[in-house]
Amino acid sequence: MNTPETALKNSVIGSDLLDAMMAEHAPAVIAYAEKILRDRHLAEDIAQEAFIRAWPHTERLCSTAGSIRGWLLTVTRNLIIDRSRSSMARKEVVGAQGQEALLPDHAESIATSIEILALLHGLTHEHREVVLHLYVFEHSVRETAALIGIPVGTVKSRHHYALNALRSRLAREQDPSA
Repeated sequence: MNTPETALKNSVIGSDLLDAMMAEHAPAVIAYAEKILRDRHLAEDIAQEAFIRAWPHTERLCSTAGSIRGWLLTVTRNLIIDRSRSSMARKEVVGAQGQEALLPDHAESIATSIEILALLHGLTHEHREVVLHLYVFEHSVRETAALIGIPVGTVKSRHHYALNALRSRLAREQDPSA
């Protein structure tokens, strides 16, 4: 008959066996999982789960002639496969605060792009052309001059006046009373 005292004694023995099993096999199990996953923290989580699964079977594992490490590595491999097939691998995980993981919101960058385009359309063709070459295409002043077919000094002048026009327009939009 299995009394509470016997169950407690078996639990303590099982715990000691598990501690011994972990001391001997944990480094190998973690190394095996890390080699497959290429992530140390995830490998430690998988190894911990493997030992949790081994806990109810510690006495049988230690008393049989089979390989404890082989059993642990098989369980580890199965856990890795399960994890790769799970919803976590498909990014269907719940966020830390119980909310679904949010996708990045591109609305602000789109709104900024629209504002920039509106500002650029407020410039003259010559000024806009210089600004696009210098900032969008990342050409140097010399490259811009060669591409447009104007002197370097003219590129610098148009750049200067274009930036002044953009600054004054932004200032007017931010403070309409000015």
